[in-house]
Amino acid sequence: MASTTIAPEVGSAGNSELREITHWIGGQKVAGTSGRFSDVYNPATGHVQAKVPLASRAELDAAVASAQAAAPAWGALPPLRRARVLFRFRELFEQNLDKLAEIITSEHGKVFSDAKGEATRGLEVVEFATGIPQLLKGEFSEQVGTGIDSWSMRQPLGVVAGITPFNFPVMVPMWMFPVALACGNAFILKPSERDPSASILIAELLKQAGLPDGVFTVLHGDKDAVDGILEHPGIKAVSFVGSTPIAEYVYSKGTSKGKRVQALGGAKNHMIVMPDADLDQAADALVGAAYGSAGERCMAISVAVAVGNSTADTLRQKLIERIGKLKVLPGMEKDSDMGPLVTKIHLNKVSGYLSTGTEEGAELVVDGRASALPKGEGFFLGATLFDHVKPEMLIYKEEIFGPVLGLVRANNFKTALELINQHEFGNGTSIFTRDGDTAREFSHSVEAGMVGVNVPIPVPMAFHSFGGWKRSLFGDHAMHGPEGVRFYTRIKTITARWPTGIRAGVDTTMPTLG
Repeated sequence: MASTTIAPEVGSAGNSELREITHWIGGQKVAGTSGRFSDVYNPATGHVQAKVPLASRAELDAAVASAQAAAPAWGALPPLRRARVLFRFRELFEQNLDKLAEIITSEHGKVFSDAKGEATRGLEVVEFATGIPQLLKGEFSEQVGTGIDSWSMRQPLGVVAGITPFNFPVMVPMWMFPVALACGNAFILKPSERDPSASILIAELLKQAGLPDGVFTVLHGDKDAVDGILEHPGIKAVSFVGSTPIAEYVYSKGTSKGKRVQALGGAKNHMIVMPDADLDQAADALVGAAYGSAGERCMAISVAVAVGNSTADTLRQKLIERIGKLKVLPGMEKDSDMGPLVTKIHLNKVSGYLSTGTEEGAELVVDGRASALPKGEGFFLGATLFDHVKPEMLIYKEEIFGPVLGLVRANNFKTALELINQHEFGNGTSIFTRDGDTAREFSHSVEAGMVGVNVPIPVPMAFHSFGGWKRSLFGDHAMHGPEGVRFYTRIKTITARWPTGIRAGVDTTMPTLG
């Protein structure tokens, strides 16, 4: 990847020069001009490896202008021709899968195999988007009145934007832009400034696939860029994934400016473990779901609700055994099960919850700070397990977003279900049981948008839609799948009659078309 260099800031581990990441505007790399930059770290070493520019409002205006110029022609293309561009992009993306995964691991820290899994799940949305012409079909009604026909069509919005988080720098943008592009929109991506490089490679691959210049833009930035996107009159819709406070802010501010907004927020995903469950299977699932990607997933299981003390005691022991075998290493090392957290600030925040939980009276069964961790300045924390967690505790209420699992003990299924339904978040949830009646009751009664039965991370496939309930989603539309198509298009209904030589004369009453 081509780059330029700038003088490093103090505290950049003595690097004589740093790679400067660029924006992508008008089909080419564009150096930042605001004079403001943010550090991009390698979480495994703790060292700064690059600088990313933080866009000014003038740079945003230029990006929007480029997108506005390109949007009409792209939207006017037959949907099949747009789909063919995405077909070619899919091939190029797959050819570069390892390269993308390496970039993810180097800037986010997750294990290489996990990074490849992220990219593969993103690719599934591209595959769905290539079939969007089928979903863009309207409806036709003949003879709704004498000599009158009526039909509907779905048309693109114009210029739309996506604001995406650090934890999935490839997959989450790909929840958005393949669908938006297939529907005929121009798309502006504002990726996380913590791991921004993958977005530029994606832009290059889209250009190689034949996407016209200006249809896809990457603009790096911080809160100033976010506010600019929410306020800019040229941007018609905004997709967002992040924490609940910011999701609520994005939704409120964006809609106040007349934009269509879908904003996915935080989570506190529970997994109920019933006494009849296969506890080995449940323990395996919990360790993968709680500690994969160092817990930095919006669909991570962070609360295990064991029904009955006997279930809890057995599950606890099985978790301890499995946690003891996890290897915490840099993500590119072959045997690594869990890599570092994304930044030093986030590491300190997550570590603070360990002290808080102990002070609140939870039992710290496995302390990730005492685990065998790599030496050096990397942002590592081992898998952590609390037992006897109570609903009034902060470690239960708040999204920790790290490798911390809380074990809650419930007397019965009803109490366990109420715990989930009373929580402010309703993103994803799961139950492990052999009983069909219990599973069915749970599926119908639980207040969450995505439900797993003996599946710990129930992320929907691309042809379904992703989205939670309650304070995990702001807006009326979930992401990708049919909901994504509805979000990135607006419906127009046409009623037509051709002159037949018969004039009915002036009629001032409400037309009934009878």
